Amino acid sequence: MPENISKLPWLFIVEANGDPGANVLGLRGAPSRIISHAHQHRVEIRERGSIISSGITSEGNTLTYIIAGPCIDVKDKSCIEECPVDCIYEGGRMLYIQPDECVDCGACEPVCPVEAIYYEDDVPGEFSEFKSINEEFFGELGSPGGASKVGAQESDHPVVAARPKG
Repeated sequence: MPENISKLPWLFIVEANGDPGANVLGLRGAPSRIISHAHQHRVEIRERGSIISSGITSEGNTLTYIIAGPCIDVKDKSCIEECPVDCIYEGGRMLYIQPDECVDCGACEPVCPVEAIYYEDDVPGEFSEFKSINEEFFGELGSPGGASKVGAQESDHPVVAARPKG
């Protein structure tokens, strides 16, 4: 588990696997619990027996954060260091967020020096194509369960690869 997990202001799921009662880590290690129904999980963060936060997560979640055009040929990687779940993968010319692995914590967004990371509802029109670019990059790669497991990829999404360098 990455050391920077303690920086998260809220929920981080350590291991769910759809099991009712699976252990999770909440606010500063507060005891938490997952109550599972089909492919949705209700997550409760408890402190001294009281629920202090709860929410719903599901498998195959929609894309939450995306990396857009300003990252092309920059790849600063500050976001990789901040990501507590290792869901930011390196392509040949830019970085990509794996939508099924992202937990929507937002830790990556403020550290990007070129402001290339956006919440899906806040993507400027000029970068709207990057919603699908981030998803489609993982077509063959799938969801390996962490970027460090597969390392940097030499390829990019065809739209990114076709952009002029510079």
